[in-house]
Amino acid sequence: MKQSGFWNDVKKYKVLLLMLTPAVLFFLLFAYVPMAGIVLAFKQYNYTGGVFGSPWNGLDNFRFFFDSGDAWRVTRNTALYNIAFIVVNNVVQIFAAILLFEVAGKWFRKITQTVMFLPYFISWVVVGAIAYNLFNFDYGTINVLLNAIGLESIDIYNTAAYWPVILVIVSAWKTLGYGTIMYLAAITSIDTEMYEAAEIDGANVFQRIRKITIPNLYPTVIILVLLAIGNIFRGDFGMFYNMVGNNGLLFSSTDVIDTFVFRMLTTSNEIGMSAAAGFYQSILGFATIMLANYAVRKYDKDRALF
Repeated sequence: MKQSGFWNDVKKYKVLLLMLTPAVLFFLLFAYVPMAGIVLAFKQYNYTGGVFGSPWNGLDNFRFFFDSGDAWRVTRNTALYNIAFIVVNNVVQIFAAILLFEVAGKWFRKITQTVMFLPYFISWVVVGAIAYNLFNFDYGTINVLLNAIGLESIDIYNTAAYWPVILVIVSAWKTLGYGTIMYLAAITSIDTEMYEAAEIDGANVFQRIRKITIPNLYPTVIILVLLAIGNIFRGDFGMFYNMVGNNGLLFSSTDVIDTFVFRMLTTSNEIGMSAAAGFYQSILGFATIMLANYAVRKYDKDRALF
């Protein structure tokens, strides 16, 4: 009896499927199985009944979340920070990749790449400690230098207005190396004959960048931005928590959905409301990626994710 096409494909690509198995198991165990916990968003959780035995309470958790006055603040902060991260990080990474590509010195390029990549591997706990030693009011490096030249200390940890700029700069610094490598790989894949022809025609380096390099980076930029847009309502918990902690004076400009959910769980024990906020975050992320992908498909369907 002839085997079906599906089982023929399984047999044919068994080695590739075996290599894919760890990734499939990872997402199955840590992304899909926990989705059953969504029911907590619609329940009045108690420890006796547990996740599935607790009584249903409809949309009360969502109503409590929106009536608390925190929903708009954390949603706004999460979206605005991620938009700033997408714009600033991509611009800086593209600029650094083009700069490295145009640098003639091979050893200089390698050393620079290594130095830029190092912050990516530094834990946010360490980055938070570095920031504390820089910004501390009493003995932080910045205030020590300001005092040395006769200026007053800046109370950064009690002033919310400073933190949007600080967090955007820190995010750009930490992700610079990783993003630069991806864009540099995209640049090196561009046909060198295009650069040679442009150089023969008398194009200078800036004209080559504007007419060849940047247009050929569009597909890579679109894919990376689309992937980032999918997480536009998902804050980097490690960054926000380790940089800011539970400093209530900074919540107005630094509190995001992820830190809000964590705080509700650890300080208020509001499990149902935390689940509702997390579910609300997932719906926003799903809607955003679908709308962004639809917009790209309308412009150029070959550059869409699906």
